[in-house]
Amino acid sequence: MVCLPIFWTTELARQKTLYSCSECGAQSPKWAGQCGECGAWNTLIEVVAPAAEKGRSSRFGGYAGVTSELTITSLAEVKSGGETRRIPCGLSELDHVLGGGLVPGSVVVIGGDPGIGKSTILLQTLATLAQQISTLYVTGEESPQQISLRAKRLDLPLEGVRLLTETQVERIIALAAKERPQVMVIDSIQTIHTELLQSAPGSVAQVRESAAQLVRFAKQSGIAMFLVGHVTKEGQLAGPRVLEHMVDTVLYFEGESSSSFRVIRAVKNRFGAVNELGVFAMTEKGLREVSNPSAIFLSRHQEPVAGSVTMVTREGSRPLLVEVQALVDESHLSNPRRVTLGLEHNRLAMSLAVLHRHAGVATYDQDVFVNVVGGVRVTETAADLPVLLAVLSSLRNRPLPHDLIVFGEIGLAGEVRPVPSGLDRLREAARHGFSRAIVPKANAPKKSIEGLEVVAVQRLSDAVDSI
Repeated sequence: MVCLPIFWTTELARQKTLYSCSECGAQSPKWAGQCGECGAWNTLIEVVAPAAEKGRSSRFGGYAGVTSELTITSLAEVKSGGETRRIPCGLSELDHVLGGGLVPGSVVVIGGDPGIGKSTILLQTLATLAQQISTLYVTGEESPQQISLRAKRLDLPLEGVRLLTETQVERIIALAAKERPQVMVIDSIQTIHTELLQSAPGSVAQVRESAAQLVRFAKQSGIAMFLVGHVTKEGQLAGPRVLEHMVDTVLYFEGESSSSFRVIRAVKNRFGAVNELGVFAMTEKGLREVSNPSAIFLSRHQEPVAGSVTMVTREGSRPLLVEVQALVDESHLSNPRRVTLGLEHNRLAMSLAVLHRHAGVATYDQDVFVNVVGGVRVTETAADLPVLLAVLSSLRNRPLPHDLIVFGEIGLAGEVRPVPSGLDRLREAARHGFSRAIVPKANAPKKSIEGLEVVAVQRLSDAVDSI
């Protein structure tokens, strides 16, 4: 481990701290429980006071000497530099989520529940990259001995993987500027602090200022950087929301504790498609890629069962087959239950009302439970029609054919509306051996797909009649 002394410059030593209200933005030289401007309580957070710029005149005198340094450039004159060069991570699923690999100078935040595998996948990635390029793993939570034990347990190559145990951001940047790694990992951003602020590591002010310095350093040096972030009990990244705005890519690591499968979802990506999905399986030797994600989300019952239907959802640029299950049972409560796992709760209530109004099927005296197999979360409207057909199948206790695929959005008027990329969904279904599909009429292909019979419907009643 290398430790470098910090030589503070006069300008850095002069920087002062203020307290800014997170509600109205008012600033105060001292902390107080209540903001003096808007009256909000406990909203003053510590920030670094901006340094005075030379050449700026008095408050009402304008900005003397600044206009001569600024230039305005036409967008047509800006050179794009050709296609962006990317660094393969060694894991194709991670490359897929990132949009094709790491972009030099980009900053990626990856968050997830404790123990889900954030440090494991980044250690695997750095161990692979270290065989070809220079890397640096900065840890503020674990000792080098703990990381070494994990790497040996995962049978990772140890040569070339360089470690740094440090929590002060100025020291980290000073050493990284000297070593010049191409890929760098900060584990985690909540443990990093700056000496410019007096608040404890992990506070809103420390996370924001430390991340700002790291992002600025990554852009200037061209180092691709991973930041590990903690999450709250609601599953959101802990700390200020501005952290997600500062970085280029935000990844969420998801998965059930009882399941060995893990899902990485991109919710922001400046260099690729949003909502891309990468699927991994947790094994004794670390995370392994799942080459065919659709297979793990399909139960493939030995015989057709009531309340089960397969749909094709779209995660980013990839069509994905998932199984939707519904259980409808007589309710003995005055207010029947509506429970969803992996789907939006309010949309289920709306869809059941449409089923009653336009198909004549009432569920006001029934408990309705809907689940998406495998723990995947479906947020798009293409799940409307599969959910209603699964509910109807469970209510009537009549199984749907096991080779049937369904997708489509349901409108309040009972119409079946099209969804994006219908042809790609149908091709994915045919590739997995499905022979019949119920889809919106606007998504019906112009040319027939070999081995797949497509039933195009315009109304919900047409879909009910077709089964």
